[in-house]
Amino acid sequence: MMRNNVFPTKGNLLSTKKSMALAKMGFELLDRKRNILVREMMQLIDKANSLRSEINDVYNQAYKALQMANITLGICEDIAKSVPVEQGVQITYRSVMGVEIPTVTIDTSELQMPYGFLGSNSQLDKAYISFYKAKLVTVELAEIENSVYRLANAIKKTQSRANALKNIIIPNFEETTKFITDALEEKEREEFSRLKVIKSSKERKKVEQ
Repeated sequence: MMRNNVFPTKGNLLSTKKSMALAKMGFELLDRKRNILVREMMQLIDKANSLRSEINDVYNQAYKALQMANITLGICEDIAKSVPVEQGVQITYRSVMGVEIPTVTIDTSELQMPYGFLGSNSQLDKAYISFYKAKLVTVELAEIENSVYRLANAIKKTQSRANALKNIIIPNFEETTKFITDALEEKEREEFSRLKVIKSSKERKKVEQ
């Protein structure tokens, strides 16, 4: 008698119970990991929603300031070319339950105008400062949205593994454990009945003698 290639022996029963205990421990760890990741993600989502509202206002102000600069100075394309490409963005990572979450930093040293005073005015300064603020908020939002994306993927994988343990693997171990236990108990009953018959037979022979 065999189930899923497992013979009903005491050794297999102990092995199956041990595997089941490990599976249950694995499920508990995965469930705890999922809860921590979900909590982390929800905090970031709240922050992202706040930043999305802020970034819209910041960009609206920046484009309005640029529009005023264009009106007072003409198209500022040549001046814009003097603004250097941002090279101060750095990305590092921190681990949250094994998930690599980015931390994006940007050089926020003293703000200096990259253009001269000749051919510029306060409207252009205002536009430059406004877009500088927009850049800082954009970097922060990019960090948070990327973190949320990574956490969401990790939560999906963790939930899938936890579901497999809870709904498939652990029930299979439980079913196998019951099968082996029932088979061993049946074998013990048969052995007991056999011994009882042998004992009765011996006693009968003694009486006959």
